[in-house]
Amino acid sequence: MDRWVSKVALVTGASVGIGAQVTKMLAQKGMRVIAVARRLEKLEELAARIKREHKTEIYPMMCDVCKEEDILRVFKWADDKFGGVDVLVNNAGTVSNESIIDGSTEKYRAIMEVNVIAMAICSREMSRSIKKRKTRGHIINMNSIMGHYGEAMVVSNSLYSASKYAVTGMSHSLRHEMIAAKLDIKVTSISPGVVDTDMIRDFGVTPEMLRGNSLQGQDIADAMIYVLSAPSNVEVRLFKYNYTTFTIFLIREDMFAHGAAHICKHLHTDE
Repeated sequence: MDRWVSKVALVTGASVGIGAQVTKMLAQKGMRVIAVARRLEKLEELAARIKREHKTEIYPMMCDVCKEEDILRVFKWADDKFGGVDVLVNNAGTVSNESIIDGSTEKYRAIMEVNVIAMAICSREMSRSIKKRKTRGHIINMNSIMGHYGEAMVVSNSLYSASKYAVTGMSHSLRHEMIAAKLDIKVTSISPGVVDTDMIRDFGVTPEMLRGNSLQGQDIADAMIYVLSAPSNVEVRLFKYNYTTFTIFLIREDMFAHGAAHICKHLHTDE
């Protein structure tokens, strides 16, 4: 992580769960972290906690990633304040119990706006910043096991799975775009199984349903640190993990894929 010390990271969806853990870890490692989310009060609470417990600061900013003008404002602020963003963590995401055959068009659009289009806009702006400064960067996309195995979740969550398959495709395509444009930007897609977060609980998942096999936000933060710590000549393209191996084990009548206990000991690439 030494090469990222004092560099700038932007984390979307940073107020709670995975985003909050990633923000804390990156700040602890010496990065200047811009933490964005819709709920500014949650971000300010996180900033105060990090300052109190770890004696370091983050930069909280309100941003609705469904609004392009909000994203552009954040990147302009980063350019003016620090010169630009070096590491982008596309963590913002939403899940909805929405089937394709019975779902609403409004919900369709909401899922795609957050999980796909916002990610594309953020990646575009970060790429422009790196190109302008002629430096190196890293984009980490928060994917899901459902971006590879659509059957790993309940049937009524079909469009969420479709949005995560789009993230898989975008990550592959973006990597090739970087090569073609001769930009020194690595692209990594991280695909966990079920993570114990507020979002998954809002979806109706109970602790009993998880049965102790879920990942925690800290596990995902550890994975991101592992990826960013890889040697400069190594690119981790796809980081998939579950409870014990890279085979997807399904439990509770095919409802969930197992989470990982020790993810940093297991690495799978798509090469």
